[in-house]
Amino acid sequence: MHETTGWKGRAVLFLVSQSITLFGSTLVQMAIVWYATIATGSGAWVAAFSICSYLPQFAVSFIGGVWADRFPRRLLIAGADLGIAGVTLIMIFLMPVFSEGPELLPVLLMLSLIRSVGAGIQTPAVSATLPLLAPEDRRMRFNGINAAMQSAVQFAAPAAAGAVLAAGTLQSTLWLDVGTAALGVALLLRVPMPAAAKGSASDSLWRSLRGGVAYTVRERAVSRLLAIYGAFVFFCVPGGFLAGLHVSRTFGDSYGYLTVTELAGFAGMTAGGLLMGLWGGFSQKERTLRTGLAAFGALSVLMGFAARFDAYLALMALYGVALTTVQTAVSTLLQERSAPAMQGRVFGLMSAVYSICMPLGMAVFGLLADRIPLWCLMTASGAALLIQTGAKAFVQLRRRG
Repeated sequence: MHETTGWKGRAVLFLVSQSITLFGSTLVQMAIVWYATIATGSGAWVAAFSICSYLPQFAVSFIGGVWADRFPRRLLIAGADLGIAGVTLIMIFLMPVFSEGPELLPVLLMLSLIRSVGAGIQTPAVSATLPLLAPEDRRMRFNGINAAMQSAVQFAAPAAAGAVLAAGTLQSTLWLDVGTAALGVALLLRVPMPAAAKGSASDSLWRSLRGGVAYTVRERAVSRLLAIYGAFVFFCVPGGFLAGLHVSRTFGDSYGYLTVTELAGFAGMTAGGLLMGLWGGFSQKERTLRTGLAAFGALSVLMGFAARFDAYLALMALYGVALTTVQTAVSTLLQERSAPAMQGRVFGLMSAVYSICMPLGMAVFGLLADRIPLWCLMTASGAALLIQTGAKAFVQLRRRG
């Protein structure tokens, strides 16, 4: 599925192109959520923006997976990037029509919805391309390097978002997304893409969708991995996605506190990706996944009880290491357990699982956060993740491996 000669150069160029576009997208989405957090201080508004950022992605990601199994993945990725940038550019020229403050929030919700649709097309195509770029025995390390690069970009994005918002406006932040999309696509189009196994182009979209679901149900290791991943995403919401709200209520409600918190998390994610890239995990990849989940749950509990901001930041960095370990292990196991001609649909389902479990978690925990202290929610969700590591699915997954 990949050419052994020169694969490293192609892989690096692909990862760099995606890191550049990810930087712009992350910066904009973070700036929008922070804008809503500072303007309202409401868990409900933060939850609404998170739901609008991911629910449309759930709706179209499996269709995007079908397209990734049928059509050139490079063109799908480039088209989605340019489409998102085009919508953002339109928003830039429309913003002067609206007053800044709470009146702007419904318009920003619509922007998040449209951007999420493009992500639903792009994400399965990117995930299905990754196994084509590295030999099978290098994939855990390659996925770790990919995670490290993405985390490094996300590490830099909060600092850039905070600096731009502090020195300028939300409108000036949106311009960065347009520029990074153009540069990333230009690099992507220079990547020689290996041929991929393709599903039947004669099947209808509905038949391809049903075939992908039936394959996932039939391949029990794949379905169990997706179930484990979905529970992980749901329960990481209080400690991860609501971290800004927790910090603003507990330690300080300034852009500086929010920026430092995000930097600590992404620094840990970068370190976790480098760890996986150098180490490659345990020989039994299921053990790597179980260890990452257990560490993630324990750290969530400890973060709930952290009374000092410096202790909280240290735990957040370790939290990021555990998060990257889990994501890298899940992606590698799915690459190994799914057939090449089905990987677009499998990763489309993975994207759909993320896109429904994350906003579902935000809807549940975000609304609860206006009634129950966030430290209680963080502790309870961490305990649930610890319980998950002893689930029967792990034993069955190992036996299937």
